[in-house]
Amino acid sequence: MEYGAHYPPVQPERREVGEEETLRANRRDWDAYADEYQATHGAFLGDVHFIWGPEGLSEADAGLLGEVAGKRVLEIGCGASQCARWLRQQGATAIGLDVSMRQLQHSRRIDDATGLAVPTVCATATALPFADGSFDVVFSSFGSMQFVADADTGVREAARVLAPGGRFAFSVTHPTRWMFPDDPTEGGLTAAQSYFDRTPYVEVDDDGSVQYVEHHRTIGDWVRVLARHGFSLIDLAEPEWPEDHERVWGGWSRVRGRLTPGTAVFVATLRDPQT
Repeated sequence: MEYGAHYPPVQPERREVGEEETLRANRRDWDAYADEYQATHGAFLGDVHFIWGPEGLSEADAGLLGEVAGKRVLEIGCGASQCARWLRQQGATAIGLDVSMRQLQHSRRIDDATGLAVPTVCATATALPFADGSFDVVFSSFGSMQFVADADTGVREAARVLAPGGRFAFSVTHPTRWMFPDDPTEGGLTAAQSYFDRTPYVEVDDDGSVQYVEHHRTIGDWVRVLARHGFSLIDLAEPEWPEDHERVWGGWSRVRGRLTPGTAVFVATLRDPQT
């Protein structure tokens, strides 16, 4: 599980960035940020726990993946595999995948600490190193879908490795948040740009090289890309901010979360081409 890296951010740019440059930048960024990320957020995430976003919605409560015992499950953008580890505890055969080798080293550290090991592979959502139909469930908890330039390829790959009838679920920053500054205070409640502007958010080094990229799609964009690749949308969860939840995480906070959604979880099933 990975939530966008930087608050307050460096001076951002808005410009087109392709898949290769996006992958190179985000892999380097997450390798550099992984230690801080796990130190800062590890207690909230839990070593053997599954939450869908900064609001703290747990899969144990939401059940968005359905019954997982005995299922073959792939987590894309697993970070330190907290979610996959919880799924293995529930009886699933879960595997983690991430672009960041340093995040996967943290996964191994937690494996050793908990005695509950998750097999992992270092790879990207747009080139999954698995055979067709290898999994019953594929999911990503903030780990991949907004960090790839080529959403069509990412969704097509998820469809390819799923068995017919399989489930695909992923959480991203709620698309409506694109309109607002990434500010957890009341300053983040005033729309500052168009929801329909899909130009990627880019952070650059002092020398101008890209160090972090995030891509925006509207709700309609996600519905259409899922449909194009054989999925039927069965749920769209928008977690409410709990009244007793005071944690601030980047642009997520109680100030904003009590008024507007910060996370969207898309849940879809793969249609059987034979039916």
